[in-house]
Amino acid sequence: MTDVTAPGSAPATDEPPLERRTRSLEEEQSFHDANEADFDDYDDESSWSAEMQGTPTDDGLPADRFLDRELSWLAFNERVLELGEDPRVPLLERANFLAIFASNLDEFFMVRVAGLKRRITTGLAVPTNVGIAPHELLDQIVHRAHELQQRHARAAQQSFAPELEAAGISIVTWGQLSDAEREAMSARFEAEIFPVLMPLAVDPAHPFPYISGLSLNLAVRVRVPDEEEEQFARLKVPAVLPRFVELSRGGDGSQRFLPLEELIANNLDEVFSGMEIVEHHVFRVTRNEDVTIDEDDTENLIKALEHELSRRKFGPPIRLEVAEDMDDDTLDLLVDELGITDREVYRLPGLLDLSGLFQLAGIDRPDLHYTKRVPVTAPSFLPGEQDDQPDLFQAITRKDVLVHHPYESFATSVQALLEQAADDPDVLAIKQTLYRTSGDSPVVAALIRAAAAGKQVLALVEVKARFDEQANIRWARQLERAGVHVVYGIVGLKTHCKLMMIVRRENGRLRHYCHIGTGNYNPKTSRIYEDFGLFTDNDQVGRDITRLFNELSGYAKEKSFQRLLVAPRHLRKGLLQRIERETAAATAGRTARIRLKLNSIVDEQIIDALYRASRAGVEVQIWVRGICSIKPGVPGLSENIVVRSIVGRYLEHSRVFAFWNDGSEEVFIGSADMMHRNLDRRVETLIQLTSSEHMRDISQHFDKAMSPQTAAWIAESDGTWTRRFYTEDGAPLDDLHRDRMIQIQRRKRTNR
Repeated sequence: MTDVTAPGSAPATDEPPLERRTRSLEEEQSFHDANEADFDDYDDESSWSAEMQGTPTDDGLPADRFLDRELSWLAFNERVLELGEDPRVPLLERANFLAIFASNLDEFFMVRVAGLKRRITTGLAVPTNVGIAPHELLDQIVHRAHELQQRHARAAQQSFAPELEAAGISIVTWGQLSDAEREAMSARFEAEIFPVLMPLAVDPAHPFPYISGLSLNLAVRVRVPDEEEEQFARLKVPAVLPRFVELSRGGDGSQRFLPLEELIANNLDEVFSGMEIVEHHVFRVTRNEDVTIDEDDTENLIKALEHELSRRKFGPPIRLEVAEDMDDDTLDLLVDELGITDREVYRLPGLLDLSGLFQLAGIDRPDLHYTKRVPVTAPSFLPGEQDDQPDLFQAITRKDVLVHHPYESFATSVQALLEQAADDPDVLAIKQTLYRTSGDSPVVAALIRAAAAGKQVLALVEVKARFDEQANIRWARQLERAGVHVVYGIVGLKTHCKLMMIVRRENGRLRHYCHIGTGNYNPKTSRIYEDFGLFTDNDQVGRDITRLFNELSGYAKEKSFQRLLVAPRHLRKGLLQRIERETAAATAGRTARIRLKLNSIVDEQIIDALYRASRAGVEVQIWVRGICSIKPGVPGLSENIVVRSIVGRYLEHSRVFAFWNDGSEEVFIGSADMMHRNLDRRVETLIQLTSSEHMRDISQHFDKAMSPQTAAWIAESDGTWTRRFYTEDGAPLDDLHRDRMIQIQRRKRTNR
């Protein structure tokens, strides 16, 4: 078996050793969690070298060859918004997309905008890879974000809300209620809401209160009756209560909802008894909620991380959203007390914090949702005619199994294998990485059960997974109390790879059963995220993963792997060599093709290699969900590069790398995107597929995604995206997610 880290050459052996930290350690909603969670995909990418910043290269590539990553991310979120605006998308799915847009933008401000502002303030900001000065980039982001938020608010208020009402679901105001309904709502306020409220006055004895990030608040001005002097108070809308309060249903089954802030605002006389309510307005603050840890200077990572998490809510404000009707006096007070600038103020029509629409998206109205589709069990994992339960070990022994979530079930594949291993007396050891998992994870439960049964269990828990840090700390401590060996990897690197290995005694020898995936071990998100997972008992893969786990948990240093490409030591080099091989083939007049499926592509060195490949005549197809810094279709630079994006029912999350290799195609799947942090600052793995059946299936799926008959967004060279969902006659183009589900269901029936 050739070393996949370096085709055509020996692997380098002069890599510096990696420092390690191994130490014992004492959840999601829907589609939007992928984008929230994947803000790990938007870690600080300011580490490009100076020569890359807006300067031509020695081989004549132009200085303006990259697109800015922040503006490209905003373009991705605009694609989400377009689904929320589309009247042909089922109505409650539109509510979901409108909520996803809002939630995504919150995280963008908390991480990316906050980080840029911090670097500007500290003087550490440098020009971007497209040569934009930091202040200019911040101006462009703020301008674009204002445009998108206004568009989002109008879409919700002017098109979505009326269509929702026409379907029998209304978001109403206090003024639209009957006298009897107001009385009933006021009684409910007094019984269920009033006891939870905590009004905070501002006067010489009460300083301006701390406004927590992303909380919804009422700014209230009151005065003693018949007196002129006004007082200010802040009233937080309790996040522990539903955002929308449902009124009694109509006889026709119609549903009406009153925003919680609307109910509170119209009962302020109960909160501020004896006072006259002068003004009240809704506002919301976004803060810098990033966490920074110096691992090299930290004795106990868990304690340091917990300390930083406690400080997260006290980050400086970076955005103030206010109701469009807020008066200038109230706004001036908020701006002064919060210490923000006028450009950080977002005046918005309608409701603030439209992530609350997730509640309405969950309404049980099948006619307003996508047609329900249930994941099927992969044919290889179906029980035999004489069996009550499938033997997954036996199935994997027969042949490698490639599973495609959410079309094929996580519960009957990954979860079932782990649960079978936990209860199997012949299983000696289980090793697994955990980056994110659900709040009631059966994966964690299975690991605990295996440890209780006396098996050796190792869990590598990445406690630095952004916005899941606290949950991962809890799981780490729970696992350790159960006897699981818990470690958290390598200092300075996030462990992002998705690996599971089960060591089983069979006929006097040890066999390794391995799973290498593109997504997290999370049963909930597996129903929404599109991901691949490979199950294999290949001895070489087992040896590779054993060595990688030893490197992650101990002090081993591996110079190469046979079936894996591993970051940060080998992955960049291995991919560049394969791109260069395709470039050389095209230069020699042979067929050459590169296909990449990614969440994001930002890395300048990879992009430059793809530009050179395009110039040589290599056909380059890129299927990207989010950020894309490459400019396709530029004459003399990238006319052979095509970039498409598919955003829809499921969140495209898998990563695929395919190289034509003179007809002996190489196909890899894994956890890495083409970003600096994936290639240089994370532990990532790609595994090379060897089954012609698996490679053919992925190739056909890629063909479908890139077909002009499939609905998608097409990237233009100026960073804009053209949406192509319908023919010129208005007929819908093929829906990749629907068609893939139908294909896999048919395949299951055929193979039974």
